[in-house]
Amino acid sequence: MLQPSKAQSNAQPAPTNPTPYTPPKTFTPPMEQATIGRSVVIKGDISGAEALFIDGRVEGSVHLTDNRVTIGRNGVVKANIDAKEVVIMGEVTGNVECSDRLDIRSEGSLTGDVITRRISVEDGAVMKGSVQVKADQKSEKNKSESGFKSSTSENFTEKPAVALAAAASHGSTSSSSSMYPGSN
Repeated sequence: MLQPSKAQSNAQPAPTNPTPYTPPKTFTPPMEQATIGRSVVIKGDISGAEALFIDGRVEGSVHLTDNRVTIGRNGVVKANIDAKEVVIMGEVTGNVECSDRLDIRSEGSLTGDVITRRISVEDGAVMKGSVQVKADQKSEKNKSESGFKSSTSENFTEKPAVALAAAASHGSTSSSSSMYPGSN
C-alpha cells in the first residue's frame, strides 16, 4: 500500500485560502497610444500607425485606418475621422468612417454622417446626421455566392410620399405628423 513518507508528513499543509489573483480589467490587449492633451490644439491632418487619444482640440482630418481613435471627455474635434474603431466621449463635428465600430458614450456628441459596420449609441449621447451600416464582407460574399435576393427588397425602396399615398388608398388615415406630436 502507499503510505506517505515521513518527510511529507512533517511538511506544513498548504494554505486553504490563497489570495485570489484579480487580473486588470482591459477590453483590448495593452497597446501603445498617442495622446493629445487638454491644452494641445492641432490644425491639420493627423495620420499614424498607433491608437490615438484626443483630449484637446483638433481641426482638419484624422486618418488612422488600422487603429482606434478615442475622443476624451474634454476633446473637441472638428474633423473627418477615418479609423478602424472610434470611441466618442467628447464632441465631434465631422464625418466618421469606421472599418469596424463606432461607440458614442453617454457624454459624447457627434454632428456628421457615419459609415460603419457596427454602431453603439448609449443613452444620453447626442447624434445628428445620417448612419450607413455596411454589411460584413463575409455576409456579402455568402449572399453573392448563393444568389440570394430578397423579393421584398423592392417594397422598401419606395419614396415615403408614395408609401404614404399607398397607405391612404388602403383606408389608413395615420400620418407621420400624428405619430410625433409637437413636431409640426
